[in-house]
Amino acid sequence: MPRILMIDDDREMVTLGRLILEREGFEVLSAHNGMAGLEILNRENNIDLVLLDIMMIGMDGWQVLEAIKNSKKLSHLPVIMLTARHYLEDESETSNYADMFNGYVVKPFVVRDLLGKINNLLQKQSD
Repeated sequence: MPRILMIDDDREMVTLGRLILEREGFEVLSAHNGMAGLEILNRENNIDLVLLDIMMIGMDGWQVLEAIKNSKKLSHLPVIMLTARHYLEDESETSNYADMFNGYVVKPFVVRDLLGKINNLLQKQSD
């Protein structure tokens, strides 16, 4: 059973994500801020993919992404960025991180789109 960590400070979004993903057979771990997400990633060994909100109080998604990709233990993890806007927030910031993440999904997301991106990335990981 693939394990997904969802890092998002919107508790309702995490609840919705968990319901959708668990119904599809994924095990879902969650964190409500960037530091807690990194703690889980460093503690757990079998996380397969990270869903990461960009706009969070304290440590934003870009900072969490950078920490993930700069870690020997975590750098292999595929990361899908979550955004509440119709495009990634800041184009210059996005271009700085473009090679670090594996896609993005606009919230509220279309379930089929989210699951398609997740399944494609997990398939690539297992190839």
